[in-house]
Amino acid sequence: MALITASPPVQAPATPDYVAIKQRQQATWASGDYSAVGTTLQIVGETLAEAIDLRADEAVLDVAAGNGNATLAAARRFARVTSSDYVPALLERSRARAEAEHLPVQYEVADVEALPFEAGSFDAVLSTFGVMFAPDHERAASEMARVVRRGGRIGMANWTPASCIGRLFKIIGAHVPPPAGVRSPALWGSEAHLATLFGARAQVIRVRHKHFNFRYRSAAHFVQVFRDYYGPTHKAFAALDANGQAELERDITALLNEFDVGKGRGLVVPSEYAEVVITVG
Repeated sequence: MALITASPPVQAPATPDYVAIKQRQQATWASGDYSAVGTTLQIVGETLAEAIDLRADEAVLDVAAGNGNATLAAARRFARVTSSDYVPALLERSRARAEAEHLPVQYEVADVEALPFEAGSFDAVLSTFGVMFAPDHERAASEMARVVRRGGRIGMANWTPASCIGRLFKIIGAHVPPPAGVRSPALWGSEAHLATLFGARAQVIRVRHKHFNFRYRSAAHFVQVFRDYYGPTHKAFAALDANGQAELERDITALLNEFDVGKGRGLVVPSEYAEVVITVG
């Protein structure tokens, strides 16, 4: 008779503590000064506003708006814009930019996973490299779809997994591991993941792959700017000792050199992103 030894019980994966994760993320994005990097991405907000065919007087919500690239793009097209983020300091940066251009924008401190708006309140919801950092992907997608009217649009710009910035996330995670259970933000640049998140709520999901060119003096210049101002990189360097910082800098520099197409006349690093337009059913 064979002796059967009972296997130890299989433990289910731990459910991520989204409250703690979000608190950590808020501290990350409040560190440094994202606007120093964010303003260089303004062209993405402009092209996204064109991609979703924004019209004057449409009600538009920018979620995880940061320093307001999509916010300003929509307001420049005479939309009625509400700009939201869960980091108040970032909204203040956006407010200053809007006031400088005399653009009327309403600002709301709000979490994309718990938007304080009625269902169907907006003709369009926008996000440029913002919602992709929400830890609970399903909840964020559900909230975006909820507040858009039937037939309205969701427009997003999300870094893809294989892009330079997608690879940068992997490098940072290798040096400073993220909390257990947190999925990569670059999944939002995957068509399969978008279909999973929005499929039941979408009439149409259209994805175009585009590139944004990061232009800096050199790889060292890029690293210094991202180390000083870009929250995830800023926090990663701060969490490491001197040896760890040197290793992180080495790995980021190697990544930049791999992608650089500047031919010695300044750093030019194309990073692929998904320009997403979803028509809500």
